[in-house]
Amino acid sequence: MNKRTLLIISGGIESIPCIKRASDMGLHVVVSDGNPHAPGFKYADDVLVASTYDILNTYNLVKNYNEKIRKIDGVICCASDVPLTVATIAGKLNLPGIEIESAKLAIDKLAMKKKFAADQISIPWFSPVDSLKNLIALVHKHEYPLVLKPNDSRGSRGVLLLDQNIDLEWAFNFSISHSPSKKLILERFIEGPQLSTESIMINGESHNIGFSDRNYELLEIYRPHIIENGGELPSRLDKETIDLVKDLIQEAALSIGVRDGIIKGDLVISNGKPLIIEVATRLSGGYFCSHEIPLNTGIDFLGAAIKQCLGDEIDLLSLRSTKNVSVAQRYWFPKEGIVSSIDGITSYESHPDVELLEIRVEPGSEIKSINSHPGRAGVVITKGRTLKQAIALAEEVVDNIKILTKKKM
Repeated sequence: MNKRTLLIISGGIESIPCIKRASDMGLHVVVSDGNPHAPGFKYADDVLVASTYDILNTYNLVKNYNEKIRKIDGVICCASDVPLTVATIAGKLNLPGIEIESAKLAIDKLAMKKKFAADQISIPWFSPVDSLKNLIALVHKHEYPLVLKPNDSRGSRGVLLLDQNIDLEWAFNFSISHSPSKKLILERFIEGPQLSTESIMINGESHNIGFSDRNYELLEIYRPHIIENGGELPSRLDKETIDLVKDLIQEAALSIGVRDGIIKGDLVISNGKPLIIEVATRLSGGYFCSHEIPLNTGIDFLGAAIKQCLGDEIDLLSLRSTKNVSVAQRYWFPKEGIVSSIDGITSYESHPDVELLEIRVEPGSEIKSINSHPGRAGVVITKGRTLKQAIALAEEVVDNIKILTKKKM
C-alpha cells in the first residue's frame, strides 16, 4: 500500500518537529519553502522551492507535483503564519482545511477585530490608523498606554507600546514600515497576565490543549518594542478563569468560521475576565505545539493536527491530558556586536531536564538591536517537578551559556 502524502508549507527550523512527526506516522512528506537551503528540507522526502507567502507560485508547483509525481492527501503549516497559502491549496485540491475567508480573517488583524466586535467577542478597544494625523488625534482622545501594530506583520515586528514619552511620528513610520499593506491598528494596552493558548476545533467544538503564561519581564528594557521572554506551563490562572478562556476561544474560532482546525490564541486577563488580542489558524512557533504541550500534558498535539488535515477521525480521548509536568521557556538576548564566542553549552547539552537547547547564532554572527522576536539568539526549554524548579533551571542555562560579542569594526 502506498504511503499517503502530506505537504508541509515551510521548512524553517521550527517546522522540523512537524516534519519528523509526519514521517514517524508513516507519511511521505513534501516540504515547500522559498529558501533552497531550508533546514527542514533535510528531513523531507521531496521538496518544492517557493516562497511560503507566494500563493500562486506555491500552488503551481504543488499542482504539478500532485498531478505528475504523487497525489497529495493533506496540507498543513507549522510555525509559519501562512494559513491563506494552506487554505488556498486545500481548497483547490479538495483537501480538508479551513475556508479561504477564515484564512483571510486570520491574516488581516483589522478585519479579524472588526468581525470579533460585530459578534461581541471580548477584545480590547481598537481603531484603524490611516495617517500620522489620525494617530495623533486618536492618542489625544484615548489615554496611554496604547499599542500600535502593523495590520499584517508577525513575530512582534513593528509592534510598539506607546506612552507619553513616545515620538509619535517615529512610531508611525517605524510601525508602518513593517506592514506590507501599509495599514496600522491602535489598541488599548490592557494591564494583566497574558496567555498563549493552542486548541483544535472539531465539529464546532474547541478542545483546548495548551495554556502558557507569557513572560514579559523584559518589557521595560526593550520598550517601546514589546519583546516576550518565553513562558511557563501549566498556567497559574485559576480554573474559573481558564474555563472562561476556553469558552472565549471557541466563540472566537466560530466567529471567523473555523469549525475544524487549529486555533492559536493570544489573550490578556483583566479583572478576572479574558480578552482576545488576536488568534491564528495555524500551529504555533516557539516550539509551543511541538515541545511544551507534549511535555506538559502528554498529548501528541502535532499528531492530532496532522490527522485532522488528512481528514482522519481524531480519538477525543487522545486529547485528554495524561500528566502535568512544569515547563519553562527562556531566550538569549546578547549585546549588540559580532559574536566572538559561545561558552558553556556542553554543561547542559545532556542535562536530563533540558528538553531543548538551541543557539541560533555562531561566532561571526552579527547581533543587532533587538526590536522583534526574530532577534532572539537562542531558546531553552526546561522541565521540573514545580514551576519554580523549571524556571530556575531555564534561567540558570541562559545565565551560564555566554554569547559574547565584540564591537563591530
